[in-house]
Amino acid sequence: MNIAEILKKENVVQNHEGAKAFRMSPEQELYTAVVTSAMEPLTYEGTSERVNRIAALVGKVDPVFVAKLAVYARREMNLRSIPLVLLVELSRRHNGDSLVPKAVAGTVLRADEIAELLMCYQWLNPTKGIKKLGKLSRGIQNGLKESFNRFDEYQFSKYNRGGAVKLKDALFLVHPKAKDEARQAIFDKIVAGTLETPYTWETELSALGQQHFDSPEAKAEAIRSKWEELIESRKMGYMATLRNLRNILDAGVSTAHIGRVCAYLSDPAQVVRSKQFPFRFLSAYREIQRNPSAQTASVMTALEESIAASAENIVGFDADTNVLIASDVSGSMHRPVSQKSTVENYDVGLVLGMLLQSRCKSVVSGIFGDIWKVVNLPRTGILANTMTLRSLSNQVGFSTNGYKVIDYLIENKVKMDKVMVFTDCQMWDSCYADAHIRKSWEKYKEMYPDAKLYLFDLSGYGQSPLRLEDGDVALIAGWSDKVFDIMAAIERGADAVAEINAISL
Repeated sequence: MNIAEILKKENVVQNHEGAKAFRMSPEQELYTAVVTSAMEPLTYEGTSERVNRIAALVGKVDPVFVAKLAVYARREMNLRSIPLVLLVELSRRHNGDSLVPKAVAGTVLRADEIAELLMCYQWLNPTKGIKKLGKLSRGIQNGLKESFNRFDEYQFSKYNRGGAVKLKDALFLVHPKAKDEARQAIFDKIVAGTLETPYTWETELSALGQQHFDSPEAKAEAIRSKWEELIESRKMGYMATLRNLRNILDAGVSTAHIGRVCAYLSDPAQVVRSKQFPFRFLSAYREIQRNPSAQTASVMTALEESIAASAENIVGFDADTNVLIASDVSGSMHRPVSQKSTVENYDVGLVLGMLLQSRCKSVVSGIFGDIWKVVNLPRTGILANTMTLRSLSNQVGFSTNGYKVIDYLIENKVKMDKVMVFTDCQMWDSCYADAHIRKSWEKYKEMYPDAKLYLFDLSGYGQSPLRLEDGDVALIAGWSDKVFDIMAAIERGADAVAEINAISL
């Protein structure tokens, strides 16, 4: 047995279902673990276990890759908490140059993330406590000095919240030097607690809630008027608008104001700027679907237009490229993406699959669990299609028999150029017939040698059901539509690790 064969054998592991799987490289495993983390308990892996695994992986890869991954996870994948974990772990293992400060400056994009990074540092260093944060990593301290000079008074006041580390605490811990007199005046206000109260939808509704009304009708009128004022002010951000659509409809705002909301939501420039996860549109769509307002249909249409706009930059494939899109709806995929969310992990796969389908001209889609079911849908109506697939999920069972997808292609002699599977990668054979997606894929490749398989990993458990080094199998991870940028890079001959390494700090 030569060295290559020995290394291949050593990379064989078992997944969480006890089936054969293949170990990823440390860089691949760290990437998949990070971009599928919402700091919530996972089906097979608790939050602390995930963080500990990430910490161990940080020690196995180049510090520069860790720094770039933190920036990628925050800026491209729009994650907030897990990039901070990467920064803390990086600061433990690397110092003496500008790498950590650059990573901090590239990752901290909101004023509240200054205090959140320090709270993360305290959490991962529990023996130090708040009073000992003065011994904070010099790299994190220097990076946060730049962050303090980046935000204006409105941003600081908007995110000046309570917590284990307050903004005032952070200022004293970091000791930033103000870049000018105006900035020093803001720092003085942070210390004195005199930052101007910002005009935000939260503060406006909070003030309204403290008022006394003579009747329920008067209160309802005041709420309707306040929502209309907030809509006109343009001070309510994109995510806040998405999350409050039901409240806006329930308040009975005017048709004209609903029109403004719809125009804002469906504006392609606003969609791109908002950097929303696709599942946020799905969550809003489901929230209002049964709302009795006569304006609900208009808002649902605007949401369809919004998510379609988010798909505009997805490369997709032309009519000469046959694409199959398979979504895993197994039991392990039925977990919320966060503690307060009603969106489950398999919803993420469904909506990403339908986003991709909207950009492919020759495409077959379906779902799999115990069995594989073809569900052909129109390329328009991304959210409606997702809801249709969701309603059918109990028809295919709850195992993860991914090989059934490939066996369907073999049995029917269907030629596919690209097979896209949205899954948690915990594939096994519930029929105990010694079947495996790896075996089925090898057989399919004998029939169609140019076929390529893409695994979209939605959980990041660290194993792949097929060898990634074989060249015809690619793995992409994450919940953002940015996963399709990685897909395009793979088509150009790169991969996720190469794309992350290409980031400039």
